[in-house]
Amino acid sequence: MDRMASMAAFTRVVGAGSFSAAAREMEVSQALVTKQIQELESWLGARLLNRTTRRLSLTEVGTGFYERAARILEAVEEAKNAAGALQTAPRGRLRINAPVSFGLLHLAPVVTDFLRRFPDVSVELLVNDRVVDLLEGEFDVGVRIGRLRDSSLIARRIAPIRLAVCAAPDYLARRGTPRTPDDLANHDCLEYTYFESRGEWRLLNSEGKEIVVPVSGRYLANNADVLRTSAIAGEGIVLLPTFIIGEDLRTGRLVRLLPDYPPPEQGLHTLYPPGRHLSAKVRSFVDFLVDRFGGEPAWDRG
Repeated sequence: MDRMASMAAFTRVVGAGSFSAAAREMEVSQALVTKQIQELESWLGARLLNRTTRRLSLTEVGTGFYERAARILEAVEEAKNAAGALQTAPRGRLRINAPVSFGLLHLAPVVTDFLRRFPDVSVELLVNDRVVDLLEGEFDVGVRIGRLRDSSLIARRIAPIRLAVCAAPDYLARRGTPRTPDDLANHDCLEYTYFESRGEWRLLNSEGKEIVVPVSGRYLANNADVLRTSAIAGEGIVLLPTFIIGEDLRTGRLVRLLPDYPPPEQGLHTLYPPGRHLSAKVRSFVDFLVDRFGGEPAWDRG
C-alpha cells in the first residue's frame, strides 16, 4: 500500500464530500479511491468514515487522523517545493575544495563576485594541495589542476593550464642558461613535492612527444608560492604554472627557459558527484568559472 497516496485520497474524500467527487478531482476511478480508503482503514485497524447512501461523515478516529494527515501532506508538499526551488534557484551552502595557490590567487576573488551575484548562497572554501576525496569530505564541487585520476566524479574542463621552466636573471648570470633538457642535470632545480613523480619533470621534444627529464636540487616545498619566491631570489630553476608566474615572466623577474621544450599543457577542471539532478548552486558556480576563466585565461594574455 502506498500510504501517502492513501492519505491523500482520504483527505480528498473528506474535502469533496464523496468518493465519486474525490475520484473526479484526482482523475482516477472511484473503485481505486474506495480501495485506498479500505487499505488505510485496514492498516490503522479503525474505521475512518461513516458511510450512508446520502452522506459521509468522519468517525472520532477519522477526525483526529484527518487533522494529522492534512498536516503531514502539507509538510510533504512544502518539502517538495523547497527541493524544487533548490534545483532552480541557487541557494544554500556550497562547499568547495581547491588547490592552495589557485585558490588564493584566482578563486578567492571569483568566490567574492559569486556571492554578490547569488545572495542566497553561502560558500565554504577549503584549500589544500593534497588530493582530497570529494565524496568523503562531503564537498559539492572540487577545482582540480593537472591530470585527472580515474574517478566516478563528473569532470568539466574550464581552461588550459600552461607551465613554464624558468629562473631569475641573477641565477642565470651565476650558473648559466640551460639550452637542452639534459643541461638541467647541472643546475639546482626547485621541486614541488606534490608532483606525480618527484625528481622528474615532463617536457615535450621537437616532435611533440613527452620526455621525462631527471632533476635534482637542495630545496623541496609543498607549496608553489614558496618555490616562486625562492626562484625570484635566485635559488634555482623552477617549473610552475603560468597562473602563478605569469606576471613575473612579463616583468622579467623570471626568465622562461627551454622554449623549444615546453611542458605538456594541463587543464583546470571542476569535479562534482554524478547524478541526474545537478543542484542549481553547483551548476551556477561551474558556469561562473567558465565565464571567468574560459577561453584564453587572463594570466596568459600579453
